[in-house]
Amino acid sequence: MDKLSAEQRHKCMAAIRSKDTKPEMVVRRGLWKRGFRYRLNYKRLPGHPDLVLRKYRTCIFVNGCFWHGHNVDLHIADSQSTVVNSDCCKIPSTNREFWVAKIRRNKERDKEEQRRLAAMGWHCITVWECELTPKRREETLKSIAFTLNRIFLEDHTVKRPYPKLEEESGDYLKAAEDEAPTRSRS
Repeated sequence: MDKLSAEQRHKCMAAIRSKDTKPEMVVRRGLWKRGFRYRLNYKRLPGHPDLVLRKYRTCIFVNGCFWHGHNVDLHIADSQSTVVNSDCCKIPSTNREFWVAKIRRNKERDKEEQRRLAAMGWHCITVWECELTPKRREETLKSIAFTLNRIFLEDHTVKRPYPKLEEESGDYLKAAEDEAPTRSRS
């Protein structure tokens, strides 16, 4: 049984934002301090990623653990007797079927959006709300920066070998031998 009335619950749920959330602001400030520049909620890409770093061809999704079902196995959730809660995500006991279905849809939509972005050549990074607690925040931001730098280096390295120079090919040696007898020594 819910402790709040329907109107109170509606008010609480309507107050939850999808943009400029606290975890998103933490990631934005951390990346900005480290010199990364980004676009917010880029409408031209599937899923409207929270942060888009075009230079790195990378999208960053900052997900709330509850809304996106972090570490929750929803395939087991159909049976009521099994507890599917994780450390950071607890599915409500009231109206459980609704919440399981909603979180399952969110997870499937996230996977599909990331598949579409990957097909377009974009890299996707997912940052979970629980990774941004004060104890783990700096470590998470360092790993994001490391990943972005690695992506940049991998994308901008030479992918094909350099063409052989004349000196490296056998033709140069053959030409040198042919020239040798024509020289006259005085």
